Amino acid sequence: MNLKLKSRLHNLRETIRHHDNLYYMQDAPDIPDAEYDRLLRELQELERAHPDLITPDSPTQRVGGKPLENFSQVQHRLPMLSLDNAFSDEEFLDFDRRVRERLEVESVDYVAEPKLDGLAISLLYEAGVLVRAATRGDGSTGEDVTVNIRTIPSIPLSLLGCNLPNIIEIRGEVYISHEGFLRLNRQALEQDQKPFANPRNAAAGSLRQLDPRITATRPLEMYCYGVGYVEGDMADRHSERLDQLRAWGMRVYPGIKRLNGQQACLDHYQWMTGQREQLPFDIDGVVYKVDRLDQQQEMGFVARAPRWAIARKFPAQEAITTVLAIDVQVGRTGAITPVARLEPVFVGGVTVTNATLHNEDEIRRKDVRVGDTVIVRRAGDVIPEVVSVVLGQRPLDDTQAFVMPTHCPVCGSEVLRAEGEAVMRCSGGLFCGAQRKEAIKHFAARRAMDVDGLGDKIVEQLVDKGLIKTVADLYQLRIEDVAELDRMAEKSAQNLLDALEKSKQTSLPRFLFALGIREVGETSARILAQHYGRLEALMESTEEKLQVIDGIGPVMAQHIAGFFHQPHNLEVIQQLQEAGVQWPDEEVMIEQPLKGKIFVLTGTLEHIKRNEAKDQLLAKGAKVSASVSKKTDYVVAGTDPGSKYTKAQELGVSILTEDELMGMLD
Repeated sequence: MNLKLKSRLHNLRETIRHHDNLYYMQDAPDIPDAEYDRLLRELQELERAHPDLITPDSPTQRVGGKPLENFSQVQHRLPMLSLDNAFSDEEFLDFDRRVRERLEVESVDYVAEPKLDGLAISLLYEAGVLVRAATRGDGSTGEDVTVNIRTIPSIPLSLLGCNLPNIIEIRGEVYISHEGFLRLNRQALEQDQKPFANPRNAAAGSLRQLDPRITATRPLEMYCYGVGYVEGDMADRHSERLDQLRAWGMRVYPGIKRLNGQQACLDHYQWMTGQREQLPFDIDGVVYKVDRLDQQQEMGFVARAPRWAIARKFPAQEAITTVLAIDVQVGRTGAITPVARLEPVFVGGVTVTNATLHNEDEIRRKDVRVGDTVIVRRAGDVIPEVVSVVLGQRPLDDTQAFVMPTHCPVCGSEVLRAEGEAVMRCSGGLFCGAQRKEAIKHFAARRAMDVDGLGDKIVEQLVDKGLIKTVADLYQLRIEDVAELDRMAEKSAQNLLDALEKSKQTSLPRFLFALGIREVGETSARILAQHYGRLEALMESTEEKLQVIDGIGPVMAQHIAGFFHQPHNLEVIQQLQEAGVQWPDEEVMIEQPLKGKIFVLTGTLEHIKRNEAKDQLLAKGAKVSASVSKKTDYVVAGTDPGSKYTKAQELGVSILTEDELMGMLD
């Protein structure tokens, strides 16, 4: 029985590693997520029953251990060296000349790799198993971040295949992609945390967390770029070694090129410059390495850098120019952003004429004024920003500090700044032309007014053709208006009008959520509806009274009061009611038996839809979260519950069946 159990554990681990490699390394999964979760859950249950059979490289051992008090220092088997930089074609050609002269050859084979803007890391594998991971540090000594590295899915805990080296140090770069960075900062803002400045800082901060459970929540990835110390046979070319690493399950950037001669390198650099903004991660140059290992050894090192490699950096991302004017722009969510109009300047490969000043606090901190000479940077290769003022070049005549407007330049509504927020916003959400499309899309969404068939493209056409200006105009549309839209025939136009008519019968929580008041989500809309019962009572309330309600904080109270204070918003609400939008008054609920309890729903529920279960839980005062944490009170598990079920088991959270949930709701 023990041999059979060990065999099953071995097969499960090998199968999961195989599918991890397909998913993370090759981007070609061949089984559904539910089947993968089933395999992992079986492995977890067997290991939980037989903890003496758990191996360090088991797929279940990605996250574990208590928070560290500090990082210990480790010595690299071979130093992790820096690279010399070339900032022009001439400097690269000088490098190539030195290489050819030292090797006494006419041309050299190079390997060209993107220079990722992340954190260098060294992974030590013994007998194919990851035993240690360390940061670069000073090149000789780094910090032991093994427990955190183990949480990164794209780093294998054990190498695949056979003929593995006895010992190998694999070098690479840990980074966060643009998509992962946006998602991470979105989560930070939702949790009232300070967002990260850029992906590199986010990657470095995430990898150096003393609590590996925090690192596990960060979207870290890694690409390998070379080998340090090795005991065992490996190829005698750098490019072929990268192929070996890929075959062993390591993640290697697929766009690495092998090039011959200086002109091929120059051409590749120009091509990479054009590709830079399309890449899913930040790079700040191209690294060129002599491909043949014997030639690398012959070239040797100078100081702390190899003679056989160089980083061809991209153009400087900063430049100096003059502020011609300062305007404000109104974003799709009502954010008022000051923008500096600049004397055109070439920065990072493009001509820049405008740069963001972010918000009122930033303008005051930097003291940017019209006529100032400023340093401009292309932040993230997309949005140019003013970094600082060159005060020594400020005009001698008096300059006036910029003052943010008190009213929206688009619709004239009052501009508000909630306590604790840096951004000022237009309060005319239902009326403001700058927010029009987003306000209408939100209003029609399934969890709001649920207008079936009113998708984003239809909304954009209706607004662009001038058929609607506010959400109230939706209910004045005629069939001939809708039928003239692209891909809309008379039948589909009638279906949309029928859906609009149906949406008039709604509920007060849905209506409040549909209004798009900042900070007011589904839960807070329900709280407001249950507290006031009638829309008129809410509209007449004050900021002070709103803050007394459990679940309504000062920032949300300010947004709610400001929204109902604007005459334009009140006009649109009146037009909606005159068009026939109505709902029954809410019963003001004093008893909420599940008040304060946090639920997570996972898997497929058979007798009730997930959204319906969520609505009923919210009505009884519960909070419904999308993720499991120590604060979670109950996880409701349907069929095929997935990773949330597993995490609930690990954290000891109470798990309810669907029947138990229904009993609780009844």
